[in-house]
Amino acid sequence: MSDTKKTTTRRAIRLKKAGQDRKKKLAKGTTPKFPIHPEGKKPSAKSAKS
Repeated sequence: MSDTKKTTTRRAIRLKKAGQDRKKKLAKGTTPKFPIHPEGKKPSAKSAKS
């Protein structure tokens, strides 16, 4: 294997690995999952009393 080929391979690996954790987090999405329509309000909630 030539020195040039080694260098290009190493650079490609480095590029691929750069920011891998950040890329994985972005692939999962930025907003956490939460219920869109909750079952109902709790009777002790302030907004339910008025």
